[in-house]
Amino acid sequence: MATLPTPSETPLPTGPPGDRATVAAAIEVLSGSGKRRGLARLLPFLGPAIIASVAYVDPGNFATNLQSGSQLGYTLLWVVVASNLMAMLIQTLSAKLGIATGRNLAEQCRLSLPRGLCFLLWGVMEIVAMATDLAEFLGAALGFHLLFGLPLGIAGILTAIVTFMLLGLERYGFRRLELVITLLVAAIAGSYLAELFLARPDWRQAALHSVVPAFGGNSGLLLASGILGATVMPHVIFLHSALTQGRIVATGCEEKKRLLRYQTLDVVLALGVAGAINAAMLIMAACTFHAHGLTNVDAIEKAHLTLQPLLGSAAGTLFAIALLASGLSSSAVGTMAGQVIMQGFLEFRIPLWVRRVVTMAPALLVIWLGVNPTRTLVLSQVVLSLALPFAIIPLVVFSSRKRLMGPLVNRPATTAIAVGIGALILALNVYLLWETLFGG
Repeated sequence: MATLPTPSETPLPTGPPGDRATVAAAIEVLSGSGKRRGLARLLPFLGPAIIASVAYVDPGNFATNLQSGSQLGYTLLWVVVASNLMAMLIQTLSAKLGIATGRNLAEQCRLSLPRGLCFLLWGVMEIVAMATDLAEFLGAALGFHLLFGLPLGIAGILTAIVTFMLLGLERYGFRRLELVITLLVAAIAGSYLAELFLARPDWRQAALHSVVPAFGGNSGLLLASGILGATVMPHVIFLHSALTQGRIVATGCEEKKRLLRYQTLDVVLALGVAGAINAAMLIMAACTFHAHGLTNVDAIEKAHLTLQPLLGSAAGTLFAIALLASGLSSSAVGTMAGQVIMQGFLEFRIPLWVRRVVTMAPALLVIWLGVNPTRTLVLSQVVLSLALPFAIIPLVVFSSRKRLMGPLVNRPATTAIAVGIGALILALNVYLLWETLFGG
């Protein structure tokens, strides 16, 4: 990530032409001097949440949604909906912190917390970055393997090359990278839309279970915890605040409030699409695997192989395309998040390619050792679940401080809801961790 401006600066549009045009259009809208109407007013502000939303459709979500849908059918669809609504609030708070303070969450931790605690948080978040990279890198490698029949080792090397190319887009400005990530998310969404057309789900049951809470027994509670753990990701909470802190700088209370409204719309739209993709994953597993009595589809490779005789070869291909797009996009975004975390906590920056090499090493090791990729994906989600409090608690605390946030400080009701969500997430993820490690 490029060095971002401090709160006292009000920079003129700079950078590549696409970035300059976007920032100029946004400033025009915020000042109220432009003639843009409707969607044209919103377009300059779309992008940060789209990048953040990639973490909500990463390969970890494939694993948890496939297991939930195959074992319990549509039962846990409401958990996907609830998790997505929680994520919208958390990501909005993260975006708001960047807008209000001009600093990201990692920088705010460094400036506000004791040095020892700051180093502890940084250490935990570095582990999170490696676990995230592990899951996302493995997902992309599996996508290449399933789509082209490549050995996993070769697929891992190809994943590294393509990810380097994606990260290289940053030098051409934020708009170019946002566009490519948007196209990859669109590929995931398009693949699952086509799969749902082939699968022909029971939409009445899907609608019912979207709003009626049920677990279907102890296994359902464990799977629900897994869905939640794979949905709310700690690294992207840090990243989103960085994506908004200097992209468009608003001056004055009214402009900041107006900017927050547009960024909130960005969050709702982007995470709305991500939530729909997650729901489609679970629905597809429910109406294909569970409906045919296949309740033990607990591996991504098994899901790919099973789809083909059930729905035809096109379904298997679409599944592999979606997994590949998910892995590549989330791997690039995960590396960006790791850079934000290191630079924010330590004021230390290393080249993105160095971080990419270091963080992809564990994934390549897992591939070359022949470790079960899906099992590794699930274990990586446990690590992320354990780290969630280290992101959610500072975010809620900082966004509730009037001295930091000014006119954008959380309302008491917002803080209360955020605290409740945080407590629920922590409780469910502690349960997930316990059952994973000691539940047999």
